Amino acid sequence: MNTAVIGLDIGGSKTQAVRAENGVVVTEALSGSANISSVGRDEAGRQLDIALARLGVDGVGAVCAGAAGVETPAGAATLTALLAERVPGARIRVVHDSQLILAAAGVRDGIAVISGTGAVAWGRKDERRARAGGWGYLLGDEGSGYWVAKEAVRRTLIRLDRDESADHLGQQLAADCGLQGTEELLDHFYAQQERRYWAGRARVVFELAQSGDAASIEIVEEAARALTDIAVSVAERIGSTGPVVLAGGLAVHQPALQRRVRHHLGMRGISDLRVLTVDPVRGAVQIALRELGRRGSQR
Repeated sequence: MNTAVIGLDIGGSKTQAVRAENGVVVTEALSGSANISSVGRDEAGRQLDIALARLGVDGVGAVCAGAAGVETPAGAATLTALLAERVPGARIRVVHDSQLILAAAGVRDGIAVISGTGAVAWGRKDERRARAGGWGYLLGDEGSGYWVAKEAVRRTLIRLDRDESADHLGQQLAADCGLQGTEELLDHFYAQQERRYWAGRARVVFELAQSGDAASIEIVEEAARALTDIAVSVAERIGSTGPVVLAGGLAVHQPALQRRVRHHLGMRGISDLRVLTVDPVRGAVQIALRELGRRGSQR
């Protein structure tokens, strides 16, 4: 009987995969991104091969993959097919990566808010589901690490356009990028288009906000309001009062952002805010275990 399960958290830059037996994680693997919308079908398949080879697929009865880019039926079907080819006979479940958060937090009904390189909210209450944000860096992702750094660059460029001297934020941001001055930021921003690179620069904004820099404090406040807005948008549509579970690299590692989101949620009637303390891939394991249970009940 196939009683093992595999959980995958497929991000824009990496794929985290775990194998669990009897509900206990026994093997973990890391590979490059298998996000179909980012790397294409062939490369996604290659990265899945790397991860699954390290885990082993013998005895696997269910697989859950959480990934961005599976909002459309076509995207979900492609990833499902790739996994079915590689783990024949297993039940396959493909969900948006935001759905892993609630499962990882041990919460069935609530709202997950991810703030990492991008930003998205997803919630569930009973049979109702809703999602907000997650439009990608070209259209939105306000409150994400990339957005925070982009906003810092944008404000610095506005000062240059006005012939104003560089403020502390602009100077520190340029220095963190290895530049000689803020006037180099525009060319550098377009020359260095890796989103993870700029998301990493968000750290500068939070460090300066902690020291009292007014411009940085404003950006952190705007980020918190944006994350609150998508959480509340989901909450209103599904009739939920929480909990809200924060996840993603920026939200998990920046207490100042957590505090401001908590404040704004409280002002809008949501008092239960939690921060995810385990890897989201553990949520994929929980969902896969549920799929395995359904398979057993159908025998």
